[in-house]
Amino acid sequence: MILLIEKSRRLLTAAGDGGERLLQCKIALGSDPTGPKQRQGDGKTPEGIYFVCLKKMGKWGPSLGISYPNEDDAKRAGAGEQLSQCIRERAAKGERPPWGSPLGGEIFIHGGGAEKDWTAGCIALEDEQAQALYDLVPVGTKIMIRP
Repeated sequence: MILLIEKSRRLLTAAGDGGERLLQCKIALGSDPTGPKQRQGDGKTPEGIYFVCLKKMGKWGPSLGISYPNEDDAKRAGAGEQLSQCIRERAAKGERPPWGSPLGGEIFIHGGGAEKDWTAGCIALEDEQAQALYDLVPVGTKIMIRP
């Protein structure tokens, strides 16, 4: 399974291993969605290849944690070797990256509505679709976020 997020189309597609579409829904993004996320508080939604690093019930209902930042994000932001190494090691173990760095973190796919871009960098769906996605997607699922 893979989750494909197309920021420019405001579209999330969940596809099975054979490429079949399992779920497709409209999304909302960060308040400043153009370009990749580079730091905490920039209002951008990440771009790149990630994985679902955790599932939880949060403020916005069923939520899938995105493994942002990844190593490419750290390089692009000029993060130091210590942070890059920590990100690498955690990714190799399938664990969530450090979320307390200046790069930001705690980026989720969650409910709350998809009518307009409003999040701090997360990907928001309608509540019913967030629940359907939460039920469908296991931890470890690949996420591809395109501009």
